[in-house]
Amino acid sequence: MDAVLALELQDRAQQNLYRFRQPFDGAQGAIVQFHGKSYINFCSNDYLGLASHPKIAEAAQLGIQKFGVGSGASHLVCGHHEQHQLLEEELAALTGRESALLFSTGFMANIGTINALVDQQDSVFQDKLNHASLLDGGLHSGANFRRFPHKNYSRLQQLLEKSQSRRNLVVSDAVFSMDGDECDAKQLANLCQSKAWLMLDDAHGFGVFGKNGAGFAEQQNLTQQQLPILMATFGKALGTCGAFVAGSKQLTETLIQHARSYIYTTAMPAAMAMATRQSLNILQQEPERREHLKQLIAFFQKNCVQLGLPVMQSNTAIQPLVVGDETSCLQISQSLKESGLMVVAIRPPTVPKGTSRLRVTLTAQHQLSQVEQLLER
Repeated sequence: MDAVLALELQDRAQQNLYRFRQPFDGAQGAIVQFHGKSYINFCSNDYLGLASHPKIAEAAQLGIQKFGVGSGASHLVCGHHEQHQLLEEELAALTGRESALLFSTGFMANIGTINALVDQQDSVFQDKLNHASLLDGGLHSGANFRRFPHKNYSRLQQLLEKSQSRRNLVVSDAVFSMDGDECDAKQLANLCQSKAWLMLDDAHGFGVFGKNGAGFAEQQNLTQQQLPILMATFGKALGTCGAFVAGSKQLTETLIQHARSYIYTTAMPAAMAMATRQSLNILQQEPERREHLKQLIAFFQKNCVQLGLPVMQSNTAIQPLVVGDETSCLQISQSLKESGLMVVAIRPPTVPKGTSRLRVTLTAQHQLSQVEQLLER
């Protein structure tokens, strides 16, 4: 086995597609420590700068003192804690949904939800650039799985009109993680009104968009009827870990009964639920974090265009600079690192061949001077 795997790994390395982990020394933030050296971090999904917030850390510590470290079991055995229940209720209220259900990770939420809702009698339609967890969920469900070109909703309409399945499920990212662009959620909702159920993954919008930070659905004024299946995560803007699915009580009860990634896994620690509740409080009490991030995004976009940099149009914290080939992208990333700037190179198969890019992510912790320093490089 090892000999075969070694050859495959060698081939990947020769194509400049080998992936490495980078063990950081300290906490997440706009400045990170790596091998004893400080870097300005433009890689993190910690969009509101909450991952190291002292109040959230204090809530986690208090939770550990009161409830211990582990949850001990799955939610359906004896792992469901009062803190989980309170967090679910607060998430439902924030998103304007009847109910919400916690999952340990976003990947598990997407896999579990899709597989609980459709099977061989059904069809799943997905944007070609959806996150891997959504695509895997569709493939594993056994349903007729169709992908439509990125944001090509006329093609989606054609596919829906031809479908003879028992039920149709349309799935899209709200914000696409490698391009930073947004789906047209209202057009999707109109298309699905009588033909399909709509599911959006708002991992990169939740906490960032909306008057109250409730995400893309709030920004677009999408009701539960228009968007019956809303998924979002805590590991990005909220600075903790885990995920949730929100919708009707019938939806969450169905997931409790059928979502294997919910049923057959240990519940997140109660202390983490307590910390995430504190994140929700800060999210709503400190809208200036979202406003500062919005200003940084506009500044970066404007200056990239003025400098002639190959930035993709994006109104989100994800600001991709398309380089093209893998070798050049790696070289630029390394050069930036040598200058004290951490910007990750994204290569195939995460993005299509020939579109390797520097994926710049901005956070509310960044100062304007730090963004200017990146632009000057």
